Amino acid sequence: MAFSFRGLSLEKVAVVGSGQIGPDIALYFAKVFSPYQVQVVVVDVAEEALKKGRAKLEKKIQKGVETGAFAKDFANAMIESVLFTSDYEKVRGAGLVIEAASENLDIKRKIFSRLEELCPPQAVLASNSSHLQPEVIFEQLKNPGRTLVIHYFFPAERNPMIEIVPGARTDAQLVDTLMELYEHIGKVPIRVGSRYGYAIDPIFEGLFLASALCVEEGLGTVKEVDSLAREAVGLAVGSFTAMNLTGGNPLTNHGLEMEGKHLNRWYRSPKLMQDAVASGKPWEVAARGEKVEVPRERADKIIAALRGAYFGLVGQIIDSGIVDPSDLEMGLEIALDIRPPLKMMNELGVAEALKLVEQYAAGHPGFPVPECLRRQAASKKPWSINYVQRKNIGRVALLRIRRPKVLNALNQEVFDELAGHFQQIEKDPSVEAAVITGFGTKAFVSGADINFLANLKTPQEAFHETQRSKKAGVVIEGMKKPVVCALNGFALGGGLELAMCCSEILVIGGLDMAAGQPEVNLGIIPGAGGTQRLPRWIGVEQAARMLRTGKPISGRQGLELGLFSEEVERERLIERAVEVARELATGKRKSRRPSPAPLKTPDRLSDLDIGHLSRAIDAIVCRAIIEGCRLPLAEGLELESRLFGECLKTEDMRIGIENFLKNGPRAKASFVHR
Repeated sequence: MAFSFRGLSLEKVAVVGSGQIGPDIALYFAKVFSPYQVQVVVVDVAEEALKKGRAKLEKKIQKGVETGAFAKDFANAMIESVLFTSDYEKVRGAGLVIEAASENLDIKRKIFSRLEELCPPQAVLASNSSHLQPEVIFEQLKNPGRTLVIHYFFPAERNPMIEIVPGARTDAQLVDTLMELYEHIGKVPIRVGSRYGYAIDPIFEGLFLASALCVEEGLGTVKEVDSLAREAVGLAVGSFTAMNLTGGNPLTNHGLEMEGKHLNRWYRSPKLMQDAVASGKPWEVAARGEKVEVPRERADKIIAALRGAYFGLVGQIIDSGIVDPSDLEMGLEIALDIRPPLKMMNELGVAEALKLVEQYAAGHPGFPVPECLRRQAASKKPWSINYVQRKNIGRVALLRIRRPKVLNALNQEVFDELAGHFQQIEKDPSVEAAVITGFGTKAFVSGADINFLANLKTPQEAFHETQRSKKAGVVIEGMKKPVVCALNGFALGGGLELAMCCSEILVIGGLDMAAGQPEVNLGIIPGAGGTQRLPRWIGVEQAARMLRTGKPISGRQGLELGLFSEEVERERLIERAVEVARELATGKRKSRRPSPAPLKTPDRLSDLDIGHLSRAIDAIVCRAIIEGCRLPLAEGLELESRLFGECLKTEDMRIGIENFLKNGPRAKASFVHR
């Protein structure tokens, strides 16, 4: 048995190196590929490293069993699929190999020379190097077209971020295939140009250097600077704590020295780091739950320094041109668990961000002030951050919503960006149709961003914001060109509301939860058209059941109700959606989008057991369905927005939103029905 994807067939995958990260990469491969009986081989020349690597992998899998993440049988299958060995012959025949050995060029070259002999000509040979350019690593290989860097982040089995770094001679089709493959298996890949350190590590290591310099310059202690990192740049853990967790001192020490040679002279290993490497001792950071008090004046200086360094480092990467700014924004947030920098600069004001960078540069020779930041500040405009990607497939425009950290949840920025894209598509004479989908394998759109909803203060504000959020759907419905929605995963709340604006909806096969309007669980009603469009798609009775109970339906149920046109294999979803879009554009197929005309509705909906849900909100939902659907769609949508505003007058909306933010989506809110 094998795992096949886009012409890539894997019966065996291999990881070279059983040190800090190799076993974690192997664990992820085991989780993904063991159902296909793909063997995972971990090879290392040191028997002790192999022993520790296996123990580490098995311990993490066992913890997954204890927490319920893995069923016992699946855990056993994962363990059995992984072979730890010192025999390189066991790698023979592997279709994908990740080298995760020492960051030593000579060692890497020897490994890949051996792998080139053992692996078939079409095998992908990748390095998990965190710094070295692929052209340097693979310079001596006969077929560099199949080589590249695939850079994982700690912990590799859980951190979804991947930097894919092709060399000058890497096959372009292979890069596209690997970008799609890693998305398919649950990672978040970004493409990065070849440059020492790539895109994210110079920022990660640069922030460590900035933190160390704060200590060396007397602004604060290691513990103080580390603790202020959360307030300064939103790091979940400070740079010193990160070094302790990852064992990263030696690698960062070397990386900073080399970045000083390759990037700019500000980079260097500070004495603080050199002493730590020599001693082998961990950094003295705050214990879990320990609160570190820092006088406000000193704290402000540390925060200003860390922010100035952060914004400057980010701008330097953007100036280099090796990565799309929106990719870098997303990559940093996910890989480092840090506040996304462009959004943070927009909130502070780009001119203020530039001022912080200039202040930092003035006190730190060799630290460049990025030209992109100067230009952005001079424009007096915020940074543009793209959450929707567009590419054309022939004469069909493909739009993809990409906010993986929140499962593509919609906020006002995404709604506005979608509306803008569709307006451009309608005017583009080279495009005859469009397809919209989501990033990843779990969700098309998980709903509206709850923080967006929580910030609504008055019924009037809620009315205007929901009307604004409807704009993208109204634009789609008003287009002369067809739009097909390709559900790559579940569509909840605003996701389903967006899908129902399209000409047709396709869904991947086998989804137990494919679509739903769960708003009532939050003490609100749908605000982007759900109460008006769902009854027109599947009938008042079935729609009322979904809208009033918040219960989702499966892909098969959606097909039977007429909500979906087809179930499609995941790998063919976009291909099939493009085919349907072309058929609609040429008139070979008619749109299934319902008429916007008024619907006949009863004076009273059937009695329904809504359990713990708010009866006050249920009454508003029923009004929206009965009164709104009797109107033409445009008028019904406006009524829905006004009724959404009515929710803010209830105690139950506050209770529902606060419960979600505090306890998560599975906890039932204690509604008071008023």
